[in-house]
Amino acid sequence: MDTTGKARLKSGEEQIKRLPRKKLGEFEPPKKRPDPIATLREAEKDRVADLLPVKYGRMLPNAFAFFRGSVGIMAKDLAAQPRTRLNVQLCGDAHLQNLGCFASPDGRILFDINDFDETATGPWEWDVKRMATSVMLAGSECQHDEKGCEAAVHDFIHHYCQTMITLAGQPTLVAARHIIHRAGDSEPISAAFQQAERSKPADLLAKYAAKVKGEYKFKRVPGEWPIPEKEAAAVLKSLKEYRKSLPPERLHFLDFYRPVDVAFKIVGTGSVALRDYVVLMEGRNAEDALFLQIKQEVLSTYAPYLKMPKFPNQGERVVEGQHRIQPLSDLLLGWTTIGKFDFLVRQLNDHKGSLDIENMKGKGLSSLAQVAGELLARGHARSGDPLAITGYLGDGEKVEKAIVKFAHAYAHQVKADFEVFKEAVSARKIKTTSA
Repeated sequence: MDTTGKARLKSGEEQIKRLPRKKLGEFEPPKKRPDPIATLREAEKDRVADLLPVKYGRMLPNAFAFFRGSVGIMAKDLAAQPRTRLNVQLCGDAHLQNLGCFASPDGRILFDINDFDETATGPWEWDVKRMATSVMLAGSECQHDEKGCEAAVHDFIHHYCQTMITLAGQPTLVAARHIIHRAGDSEPISAAFQQAERSKPADLLAKYAAKVKGEYKFKRVPGEWPIPEKEAAAVLKSLKEYRKSLPPERLHFLDFYRPVDVAFKIVGTGSVALRDYVVLMEGRNAEDALFLQIKQEVLSTYAPYLKMPKFPNQGERVVEGQHRIQPLSDLLLGWTTIGKFDFLVRQLNDHKGSLDIENMKGKGLSSLAQVAGELLARGHARSGDPLAITGYLGDGEKVEKAIVKFAHAYAHQVKADFEVFKEAVSARKIKTTSA
C-alpha cells in the first residue's frame, strides 16, 4: 500500500470513475422496492414483543420521528444504490437527534455524535446521505419551507466537505484531535450544553430513586420500573464480564462502587423494545451514586449489505466503532452478556444533554447542520482516509449539489413511507401505544 499523500488522493479521484459525483444525488425507488412495513418489521427479532407498540407509537407523531425509528428501511435503499469504495466507520444512524452532550473522562462537557448502535464499516456517503435527509425532515417539522430546508442541507454538506479537505491537509494525529470550535454558537447546541451542565447524579437520584432503610432503591416512574429478583440477579452477574472489558485504569474507579438495585428502562425511539437495564451503584455513601446503563445490542442493520468483521459480542462492536469515531468517549464504556443477548455498558446521563427540535427553528437549524457536518467529517477522517475522500470530493461543489438533491428526493420517500406506516396503524396491522 502506497501511503504517500499523492497516491491516496489519486485513489479517491479514481473512485469518480466508479461513481460520478453527480450520481450521488440520484434516488429513484425501484419498481420492486421491498414493502417498507415488511422491512420495518424485520428489526423486531430479539426485541421484547410487548414493547414494540411503544416503539411504533413513538414513530407516529411525524415523518422525522418515523425516520429515526426506521433506519433499516434506508439501509436497504442505500445498499441498492451504487457506492464508492471509500470506507469509514459509519455512525450508521446519523441524524440530528443522535447528536448531544456528554461528559468526557476528564469531566469536560462535549458535544458530539452520541449513538453508535448501528455502527459498521461502510462507504462514507451513507452517513452523509442519512444526516442530510434528517436535516430536511427536521427542518420540515420546524416550519422551515423547502428552500430553507435545502439551504440547511447545503450548510451541512458544505461544512462536511470543507472540514474533510482541511483535515486531509493536516498531519494525521493533528486531524484526529480536531476540535469543533463553533458548537457553542448554535442555539440548539447551547441549550443542550445548559441541560448537560444541570444534569448531575444527585438529580438522577431524586428522579429515579428513593431511600428505603438508608439505601436508595429505584421507584416506579414513567418509562422505568423495578424487575423480578431472578432477572436482576442475571443483570448483576453480568457485571463480572463487563469488568473484563474495561482497561485497568478505569476498572480502578469502578472498584469503589457496589450495586444496590436494578431497573428496566425504555429509551429513545430506534432502541425501544431492546432490553435496557439501569444498575444503581453506591460509592462512599448513599449520595455517591453511579448509574450504569446496560443496553442490548443486536447486529447492525447494515450487516447484510457490508463485509463486516465478526465480533464475539455486539456490544464490543459498538465500543470499537465509537472509539474509532470519537476522540473522547465515556469513561466506563464496555460490554457484557446476559443469557443469549449482547449488551453495551456505559454511564447513564453523565452530564448528558439532548437536542430539542423546537430550538431548530429560525437560524438554529442551519447552525446545527454546520456543526453536524464538521463532526461527521472528523469522525470519518479519524476512521477512514481523509486524503482519499478529499480526492473524490474535489473542491466539494459537485458533491454539495448532489447531496442536496438526494436529501430532497429521499425526504419525499420517507414521507411516502410514513403515510404507508400510518395506514398500517389505522388498519391495526401495527399496534401502537403511548405508554
